[in-house]
Amino acid sequence: MITGSLQKKKGLYYAVLNLYDDYGKRKPKWIPTGYTIKGNKKKAEEKLEQFKIEYEQKSKIQLRDPNIYDKYKNILFCDYMLEWLEKQKGKVEQTTYIGYEQVIKGRLYQYFKAKKIKLVDLKPKHIQDFFDLLFSEGLSGNTIKHYRANISKALKSAVITEIIDSNPATKLEPIKVKEYTADYYTQDELLNLMEIIKTTPIELPVIIAGVYGLRREEVIGIKWNAIDFNDKTLTIRHTVGRGKINGVTQFIFKDRSKSDSGYRTLPLFDFIADLLKEYKNKYEENKKFFGNTYVNDYNEYICLMENGELMKPGFLSQKFSEILDKNNLRHIRLHDLRHSCGTLLVRNSVPLKDIQIWLGHSNFQTTLRYAHADVENKRISANVIENKLALDTKKEQITEIAL
Repeated sequence: MITGSLQKKKGLYYAVLNLYDDYGKRKPKWIPTGYTIKGNKKKAEEKLEQFKIEYEQKSKIQLRDPNIYDKYKNILFCDYMLEWLEKQKGKVEQTTYIGYEQVIKGRLYQYFKAKKIKLVDLKPKHIQDFFDLLFSEGLSGNTIKHYRANISKALKSAVITEIIDSNPATKLEPIKVKEYTADYYTQDELLNLMEIIKTTPIELPVIIAGVYGLRREEVIGIKWNAIDFNDKTLTIRHTVGRGKINGVTQFIFKDRSKSDSGYRTLPLFDFIADLLKEYKNKYEENKKFFGNTYVNDYNEYICLMENGELMKPGFLSQKFSEILDKNNLRHIRLHDLRHSCGTLLVRNSVPLKDIQIWLGHSNFQTTLRYAHADVENKRISANVIENKLALDTKKEQITEIAL
């Protein structure tokens, strides 16, 4: 850090900076502030600080690799973001990369391209002005946080590679996010929903999501080989989402790592096993009905459309919302079935640790043995779910026992 002081000379203030040569010998540099001594001390002190910052930056530039600096000294910030994005391929999961791409290639690139701001000239105010525009366009704080995260990560990389000296994004105030309060259905509402959903094309995924508290992509990603009818287990190890890859919207298939807390084996309830067998027979009938037009590409999955196509996540969410409206049911998100399951377990005194294992919470610090915990470790959770949500002829009897 360059130090210095104010000195008086011939009625003027001078900033004297303590600079050093290559041998460590002090070489003070006198710089006129342009201010007279009388009544200008504060202004002269501000000028001194300005000179210290300028010379500090100059000294850092001298230490940079000239090849790196020459390459990036004229690059626009928006173009640097595209370059950083390209380098993320293979470093992050496909779904994460798609999220980065949507942020960077959309509003961010268009805005900063029009401003023609160079990476080396980027200031906190430039970024804040962009965020203010996003807020004015109605984007939520949570969405804008994704923009900030991408910008901050990219600029951090620029600092590490010595393209810039500091990350201007770190100087911004935190983005205020409206905290979302998860909604949920009560036990009675869940049972009512599951009766209504029976006559719809999304019966199977909705019932499984409600009973096990699965995420949408987890439900659609269940394959027949994840179900063991003999040992009565259901394993969550594969997900299916949707996103744009090279501009084309398509399915995104992902096998979970065994160290991921989302990989878990749960008990297969009898009423769920019966439902799955019904759908297995139903799909065979659909194959005969559609003949050569039946899509056989997704036979390994359990959540299919009538013609054999894999159910799309967006279709499931949209249809769920339509069914709630059509039947005058209280509106919740499809993901709130997961919260409904968790709430049901909490209200029936299931230990928090068991609930975290059951739901596969990503913030639950665990290891493979937790993900593969013996079914007995989940027996309390299983009993509550089966007693409360079993959809069979013994429902009245089960309800009496639960009460």
